[in-house]
Amino acid sequence: MVSYPREEEKGKYIAIFWVIFNLGGMLGGILPFAINYHSDSGSLADGVYIAFVILECLGAFLGLALAPPSKVTRDDGSSVVLVKYTNLGTETVEILKLFINPLMLGLLPMCFTSNFFYTYQFDNINGALFNVRTRGFNNIFYWGFQMVGSYAISFLLDYSKLGRKTRGYVAFGVVLVFFNAIWGGSLALHNKYPDGLSLDNRIDFKDSSRASGPIILYIFCGIGDALYQTFAYWIIGALSNDNQLLARYIGFYKGMQSFGGAISWQLDAKEVAPKNQLVANWVLFALSVPSMLYVVWRIKEHSEDQNVRSKADGDLENYATNVTDDKASVAAN
Repeated sequence: MVSYPREEEKGKYIAIFWVIFNLGGMLGGILPFAINYHSDSGSLADGVYIAFVILECLGAFLGLALAPPSKVTRDDGSSVVLVKYTNLGTETVEILKLFINPLMLGLLPMCFTSNFFYTYQFDNINGALFNVRTRGFNNIFYWGFQMVGSYAISFLLDYSKLGRKTRGYVAFGVVLVFFNAIWGGSLALHNKYPDGLSLDNRIDFKDSSRASGPIILYIFCGIGDALYQTFAYWIIGALSNDNQLLARYIGFYKGMQSFGGAISWQLDAKEVAPKNQLVANWVLFALSVPSMLYVVWRIKEHSEDQNVRSKADGDLENYATNVTDDKASVAAN
């Protein structure tokens, strides 16, 4: 999604990935909502887990239908892949170098924070306030509106009438305002329900007087996640067009993201107070803002790496030559 498209299309391709990715999340909300619709239990039915296992197995087999990268070309005929074979030692050294790379260090707080908030949102909003069927109902819209959020910000990220750095600054501003609004709303909701709700008093989606505000906030949390993640991937894609380098950047992002998520879930397992978790999330986001802005400032209008440009130009030239030869052959026949 960051190495296949041309520079002017990276926002769109990230959004397409995010839509497909979150279809799974939506399905993960539909199944428990439908299966537990008439259930008074506080936990999911066994059928939900069985359905998930079946879908995961199906998804694994569908992966075999993907086209090999070597056979994928862009509209202009250029190849999406530059094969540069390395070995384990080389890759290990290059990955370690990322931890002294100023751009990666600038992204580190953003990476760490990008899944940290899931624990609070899933456990202390959706899990603590709603009954089991409404949790599924909420997740349908949490993940569904992620598709909307990602698709919406992709238009800004690919808006050709603004320079790339300017688009980065505007998107940064959108994320900054949106996340502060989310955490402000979360604090207000926490103050209303500081200890959550007991199982027999949890909110049902049909109880509109109690449900509408928390559900809307939870949906906005989903939109905020999409804006944050799409922006992060776009920043990484704007740093280079070298597929090998981008693979390392994305690996760094996902690794640090998972590290942050693991710590967040451990804090919850240790029964850290929900309000302290909320404050930690807000503080971590605030700490990520200066370094995020630094990386945006370092973005260039074009990040076409010389080796990629040469290969792309060669592919395009070969493509044009082949098309000309084919036309000449047809005319001769």
